[in-house]
Amino acid sequence: MFTKPQLHLAGIFLKIFYRDRQSLIFSMLFPLIFTFAFLFADGEPDPIKLGLVNQSQNELSTQFIELVKQDPLFAVTEGGEALLREQLIAGDQTAIIVIPMSFDRLESSGQMRLLLDASQVRQVGAIQDALAAMLLAIERDILNIQPMFVLQLEDVKARPQRYIDFLLPGIIAYMLMNLCIAGSGFNIVEYRRRGILKRLFVTPIRPRDFIISIVLARMLIVIIQLSVIIALAIGLLKVNIVGGLLSLYGLIILGALIFLCIGFFLGSLAKTQESIRPIVLLFTFPQLIFSGIFFPIASLPLVIQPIAHALPLSVIATSMRDIANDGSSLFVMNLNMLGIILWILVSFFIATKFFVWRKIAN
Repeated sequence: MFTKPQLHLAGIFLKIFYRDRQSLIFSMLFPLIFTFAFLFADGEPDPIKLGLVNQSQNELSTQFIELVKQDPLFAVTEGGEALLREQLIAGDQTAIIVIPMSFDRLESSGQMRLLLDASQVRQVGAIQDALAAMLLAIERDILNIQPMFVLQLEDVKARPQRYIDFLLPGIIAYMLMNLCIAGSGFNIVEYRRRGILKRLFVTPIRPRDFIISIVLARMLIVIIQLSVIIALAIGLLKVNIVGGLLSLYGLIILGALIFLCIGFFLGSLAKTQESIRPIVLLFTFPQLIFSGIFFPIASLPLVIQPIAHALPLSVIATSMRDIANDGSSLFVMNLNMLGIILWILVSFFIATKFFVWRKIAN
């Protein structure tokens, strides 16, 4: 599959990397810091801090307060209006509900007041919906009315999924992109600065052999780095890879091939260490926003969604979530796999097409 010069040159690139002790330490330290950051931050949203002022002090208001306390959406604090208002202004409370004295079983029970911190106004909808459901439950209990419709939830996956289970595959895909582009693009500029490319130019090595060699070397390094994260995620964060590690690592290899070739292309465009950084940032930063790493692509405007789905990080991240969360296989032929195959062809073509020995040797 690989020629002897390609394997020999790949071994040389590995030796160059492992002799650079500073790069070796930081390349292994970064996955550890990344994993422990997730270990101490579970990613679950904090409950809404809700203050309750009970001016009625009757059976109905007590029943309402108990229902609010049972809702995990809220962290309830009872007290006087003046004290809770001070906490709201200081940012210690998100909202305050004032239950009026007329809150009773009469036909007209008065209106509750909702005091809000303007900086938390985005949570008004969630607060109002939850309180409306509680008031409706109390009203049905008072009037002895059974609900006409009952919604029964059935989990078709039959397994719990935490936020970290959803987030981690996308973050691994993003790290894969960064590690590969940094390992190939920045290395090309460094090899040019140190004169390595000039010396390789006088050898029989072709651009294709050079690209394959550096891709093999960096792919092995990236797999080791991501293996540390995956091992710690499974051992410490209890993340379950439903589709199996074989499919996951197969996808990592395909993704590494794409991003290493793209990094090689970006490094060929840049002439100095100063110019490679903005070029790489111009490629990676939009993908962090539009590839559905932290929020679904469906939340983007309809005009942008087709472009977002076609990004290389999008197809890798989506396929990685399908394997890790939904139990999919690497060998399932779907739109994501077609996108991966297409990006492999495109990235290898542009990496070899735009790499010109003579221009770099000058």
